[in-house]
Amino acid sequence: MTTEPQVSQSLPERVLGVLRAAEHAIRPNYTGVVIGAIFFAWSVSPSLLPRTWIFQGLVSGISAIIGYGVGCVLEWAFRKWAWPRLPVRMRARARFFLQFSDRTRQLTKMVIVLGAAVGVAAILARSARWQRDLEMLMGMEPTNTSSYLRTELLAAATVALVIGVFRVVRWLIRSIVRVLNIDWRIPRAIALPAGFLVVVVLSVLLFQGVLAKAFFSVANSAFSVRNSNTSPAAVQPVQPERSGSPQSLAPWNTLGSEGRWFVSFVPSAERIAQVTGAPAREPIRVYAGLESAENPEAVADLVVQELDRTRAFERKVLVLVTTTGTGWVDSTTAESIEYMYGGDSAIAATQYSYLPSVLSFLSDKSKAADAGRLLVHAVHERWAQLPPETRPKLLIYGESLGSQGSEAAFTGLDDIRTLVDGVLWVGPPNSNRLWGQLTTRRDPGTPEILPIYADGLIVRFAADAANLHRPNGAWVEPRIAYLQHASDPIVWWSPDLLFEEPDWLREPRGADVSKSIRWWPVVTFWQVSADLAHAQKVPSGHGHRYGTLVLDGWTAVTQPDNWNPDLEARIRQALNEDSDWEIAHK
Repeated sequence: MTTEPQVSQSLPERVLGVLRAAEHAIRPNYTGVVIGAIFFAWSVSPSLLPRTWIFQGLVSGISAIIGYGVGCVLEWAFRKWAWPRLPVRMRARARFFLQFSDRTRQLTKMVIVLGAAVGVAAILARSARWQRDLEMLMGMEPTNTSSYLRTELLAAATVALVIGVFRVVRWLIRSIVRVLNIDWRIPRAIALPAGFLVVVVLSVLLFQGVLAKAFFSVANSAFSVRNSNTSPAAVQPVQPERSGSPQSLAPWNTLGSEGRWFVSFVPSAERIAQVTGAPAREPIRVYAGLESAENPEAVADLVVQELDRTRAFERKVLVLVTTTGTGWVDSTTAESIEYMYGGDSAIAATQYSYLPSVLSFLSDKSKAADAGRLLVHAVHERWAQLPPETRPKLLIYGESLGSQGSEAAFTGLDDIRTLVDGVLWVGPPNSNRLWGQLTTRRDPGTPEILPIYADGLIVRFAADAANLHRPNGAWVEPRIAYLQHASDPIVWWSPDLLFEEPDWLREPRGADVSKSIRWWPVVTFWQVSADLAHAQKVPSGHGHRYGTLVLDGWTAVTQPDNWNPDLEARIRQALNEDSDWEIAHK
């Protein structure tokens, strides 16, 4: 018995065999691969803030899968509608040119896949250089190109996971349709939408059941339970000048996590005297949480009662703070005022949400506005009853969503000048009504990142201390100051980025913004949206990290009589020391 001699395959044939097997298992859509690679390239283009390779991998993976889906839809639409409508002669010519051999088709597909992989690696290498440029601008450790290339692997894993889930869902729909059509004899025209509907219903039930329970369990742990938790370093105050003390009308256990920290982490009179070299008073801090009263109006009234109880209206300065999200107040901001005025100060704030700032921005913007309006008007009504010569300076502060909340308390600049003695707003969201009006109406020739409005007579915008003295002309009281970094995505994120190039990208860039960043429809919106998650993960002085710049803001808005450079330096050092301690213990 003779056997046929086995012919050994050449290397190209073996490679093609492996490719055929891989293609049969994966079944990629090659139009989707090309469009997905383009979307990936867009996702690693320069943006406002530097990113780690892990974060960039997730962002790029999501971008690539969106592009892959777009490519699949485009090919399907072409086959469904465009191809049948082409002239017969054109379709015949197209078929003639498409009659490649199997080897040629496989080589073409290999070129597409390898070209996409190599192109992605090349753009990643360029992106690593862009990242290094940004990191150097912000004083960060430069990214290593070889480590940043891991982004491609993480993005590929993200794409594979999403496609895998999609195919499982598609297989489930087809299986249900097959049972309905073959076993139950239901016409396919009815079985197909029925199968889709069954999977949708099952998914909804699953989400509302198992997944919803898991989600809300995590949410409760992160938000509601967190509101009840207290840092070990946060101890109930005994000083009557604090809310939450035994003498307080706002019980300690009702203040929420952020409120308890706010009233416990306070520089004592001794600490203030040590820093300033002069006698000091015990600072007053008043706070009301969501659980301190039955409704927002009662919360604002409780703050007024606490201010009366602590005799806050007898201090030199009274600051009203509209908080962000869970009720957070920036410690550096509060301490700046307390050190500046030797403790002869009172600061009041309220909580309006359990949610962190980003979620509050999406769902609780009206709550922030209501809280700001109620607090300012309730306190002002009581403050206005006092003789003008005995009233404390009434100041307003808000950061991020908090600035939007306190802006809502006023109808405009005239209203601010009538009601209060000064305002400091930090990192204002692009959707702030008053900020938007002032920026739009800025003096001709001044940039959007640092506008000048009405020659700086009433309101000024600053990214650093020097900007607060720009222009050199008069700045009448009461003063209003906005602090905003050119690299802060919270300030510059807007739905308008989808289809309209903003002025801050047309004009000369800020000092810490990459010169390589360009506006692209949709792409820039997605890039700045991704930057929101990293807004505070950069060094102080960049992004949404304002640090001791708030001290410069306060001294520009309301400066004590004894202010001098030596005192300013000592207070700034103390603020940095306190900030380091807070980071280590909160």
